[in-house]
Amino acid sequence: MEIHAYDESYLAEAQNILGHAVDFAVMTLGLSPNVFGDAFAVSNASKQFANGNPSYVAGINGCELARKVLSETNISFHDTEDIMYLDKSPEYWAGWSLAYYQWYSGRSFMEILTAVPLDAIIDLYNPYHEMDIRQFADLMDQKLKMAFPQTRLKKRREICGMSQSELANEAGVPLRQIQLFEQRQRDINKTAASTLFRMSKSLRCKMEDLLEY
Repeated sequence: MEIHAYDESYLAEAQNILGHAVDFAVMTLGLSPNVFGDAFAVSNASKQFANGNPSYVAGINGCELARKVLSETNISFHDTEDIMYLDKSPEYWAGWSLAYYQWYSGRSFMEILTAVPLDAIIDLYNPYHEMDIRQFADLMDQKLKMAFPQTRLKKRREICGMSQSELANEAGVPLRQIQLFEQRQRDINKTAASTLFRMSKSLRCKMEDLLEY
C-alpha cells in the first residue's frame, strides 16, 4: 500500500519551490544549510508544505517560502530581491530532492531533517544528482531506518501506552501479526488496508503514519 503526502500533480512545482528556497537561503542570504534546515523543520510553513497546501506547494516562489520560514522562526537576515538561477546548484538539488522524499515517504520534514541534516543532503549531490531520484529515496530510507530503528507501529503504540495484546484486542488484529510487523518480519506496507485502518483507528493516527519506508 503506497500513500504519498499529497497529490502528485503538485509535486514538480513543490520540488522547484523548495529547491529555490534552499538555494536562496544559503547562496544569496548567506545562511548555513543547517540553520535554514532546522528553521524549516520547525516552521509552520514546513507543515503546510508537507500537507500539500496549494498556497505553499504552488502559490509562492522559493524566495518567498524562505522568507516565510525565517520570519516564522525569528531568524534575522538581510533581505534582497528574489534571485533564482537557471543553473541548478547543489543547494537547489538538495531542496528539490528533499521535497521529493517528503512527498514519497509521507514523513514530516522534522523527522527527515533530524535523521539527515540539510548539509548532509547537499553532500549527496555527487553522485546522486546524476542518478534516478528513486535511488536517492532508497538511500534516505536506509538512513531513516538507521536513525529510527523502531518501527513506526511500535513507536506509535508505545506513545499511546498500549501493549501488543491491547492493540490486538482493540483493533481486531491477530497478536502474532502485530509482533511480526514490529519485528520487520512481515511487511506492513503490503498488509490489507482494512487491517491498517483498524490499527490506525485504535492508535488515533492516520494509516500512513504506520507505514515503513
